Amino acid sequence: MTAVSDEGMWLLNDAPKQRLKEKYAFDLTDAWLKNAMLASVRLNSGGSGGFVSAAGLLVTNHHVAADSLQKLSRPGEDLLRDGFYAPARDKELKCPDLEINVLQEIVDVTPEVNAAVKPEMKPGEAFAARRAVMGRIEKESLDRTGLRSDVVTLYNGGLYHLYRYKKYTDVRLVFAPERQIASFGGDVDNFEYPRMNLDVAFFRAYEGGVPAKTPHFFKWSGTGPAGGDLVFVTGHPGTTNRLETLAKLKHRRDLTLPYTLARLRALEAALTQYSEQSGEKRRQAATDLHSVANARKAFSGQYQGLLDPNIMAQKKASERQLVENAAAHARRSRTGEGPGAAKGAAALDDALNALEAIEATQARLRAFEQPYGLVETGHAFHSPLFGTARHCVRMADELPKKSADRLREYRDSNLESLKFQLFSPAPLYPELERAKLTASLTFLAETLGGEHPLVKLALAGKNPATRADDLIGGTRLFDPAERKRLVDGGKRAVDESKDPLIVLARDIDAEARALRTRFETEVEEPERQAYAALSGVRFLTLGNTVAPDATFTLRLAFGTVQGYEVGGEKLNFHTTFGEAFDKSEKLGGKEPFDLPKRWTEGKSKLDLGTPFDFVSTADTIGGNSGSPVLNRAGELVGINFDRNRHGLVRNFVYTDVQARHIAVHSKSVLEALRKLYPAGPLVQELTGT
Repeated sequence: MTAVSDEGMWLLNDAPKQRLKEKYAFDLTDAWLKNAMLASVRLNSGGSGGFVSAAGLLVTNHHVAADSLQKLSRPGEDLLRDGFYAPARDKELKCPDLEINVLQEIVDVTPEVNAAVKPEMKPGEAFAARRAVMGRIEKESLDRTGLRSDVVTLYNGGLYHLYRYKKYTDVRLVFAPERQIASFGGDVDNFEYPRMNLDVAFFRAYEGGVPAKTPHFFKWSGTGPAGGDLVFVTGHPGTTNRLETLAKLKHRRDLTLPYTLARLRALEAALTQYSEQSGEKRRQAATDLHSVANARKAFSGQYQGLLDPNIMAQKKASERQLVENAAAHARRSRTGEGPGAAKGAAALDDALNALEAIEATQARLRAFEQPYGLVETGHAFHSPLFGTARHCVRMADELPKKSADRLREYRDSNLESLKFQLFSPAPLYPELERAKLTASLTFLAETLGGEHPLVKLALAGKNPATRADDLIGGTRLFDPAERKRLVDGGKRAVDESKDPLIVLARDIDAEARALRTRFETEVEEPERQAYAALSGVRFLTLGNTVAPDATFTLRLAFGTVQGYEVGGEKLNFHTTFGEAFDKSEKLGGKEPFDLPKRWTEGKSKLDLGTPFDFVSTADTIGGNSGSPVLNRAGELVGINFDRNRHGLVRNFVYTDVQARHIAVHSKSVLEALRKLYPAGPLVQELTGT
């Protein structure tokens, strides 16, 4: 890590206060951090957001809201395409299954978790002991506080923190623009810059049927950021792999990512074909297709990064430096005395043994990674209906156990949220589910071969299309009442069920659990212990100067607003409304560069010089979509929605040469709401005027 780097998705209970003071002369206060924590929001649809009023109003991205927009739509009414605005609170639309979490407290429980794992334990015993103590901590916290309680693994096993969340399950849609302007440029411009997108949506959290009181919120900036400004991003980055070893990254490059990309391309082709059959089918598949296409493009960028010799050389050098640091510390420790000296002397052995152990796990994983992904992770059964069937089957077995002894997804602290999703009344479409299931069952056979026992078990003597027809045509799991009947009825109801999806989930459960156990004991637990050892070495030699990898928990990133150069062309730090009209006209107004009628007819009303989107060097990743972008005063100056293609390598290494995150400018939102949308009350709530 260089002295000038803005790298880091920092824990809010270990924020980089000294670094910010030294580099930017900024005092990051506890009050600033508290407001940021209590005003930031995590959405269970996979993104971030932030409260922007004291009455539960929150902002996120349109593409984060897309799941709810589609579920709230009906044939002939496409909210994802056409947008929505509730002029009064009694017109706000309740989302069928959107849950938001607001972090209230972080507690370090590392000593308690580590104490449960004894040196003499075998990997399976260690995994069970750790799972049990994490479950116990979560249940005790839930019982004591009533808050959702999750023990989060940090530094791949170096630390364990308990996160307590206030949960809202009554969340209502307030505003969303048309998809044409929210995702102007579509997949063509995804992960590109310059961008001109109004990728925003507003929801409101309710409690007891009335708007939630949220005294901690981000004041909306009417001016937004200027070039060179220090900005902060508070959000929930999903997954990064920066602390993974070179051996692990080579495994991702050579095995995991090629498999993942093949799976996503197969699904994308099937969804595209389905979408082209009619306008209604296009509406039905819109969010699935966007999600798969976005993932395919993101993973393609990651794959390109791991094929870059410079990046792999950088990772190799970083690993070598860690070993050299450990060796130097060991040499210094030999001249000392006491337990600290002994710990220092063991650092080199810890580092070398851990690297060797992680490399060994990759060889074990190679033998069964694809069956594990296909059957246990569910890649062979790409339908929420199969996920529902599996939950029904497994809950029948798991819920009679103590919470601490269950599979993690069925622990008491997660159960209420799981049932909220499981019993959702959101519409599902038989033909779409049949198309997805046919594609994923075909991929199962293509990957493992038609004679593989798992393929024969899943297909039950039929080809994928016929099997999918039977499964979707015969299931009753489209009905939330049937799902609830099976869960409430327990093992007897599940065992007696003749529903074909329940039967499939029952039939493959033994094989799936065996693969899961093998993964946990042969890969996950040995890797966790090895990474914990590496973290100990890192803490010993570098202190807390390295942030943990992302875990879809609240983090703080920072950077400066600045453009960059590509191919000799200097790109400004922001775009304008005028550039959107210019690009649309230049490309003939054809999809995906067509503007909504509201925009083309209202062009004269707008100040075309209004900043639209902007970029900064702040460290973001997938999961940061919808994250508030803040200035020094803690005011909201933007809403993060994407990275450029140069930033896709940030899963593995941080760079700020050309890599940027992209955000909607706060001023552009006000300009559009005031002049193009009849949204005066929303503007008043945001600005107080």
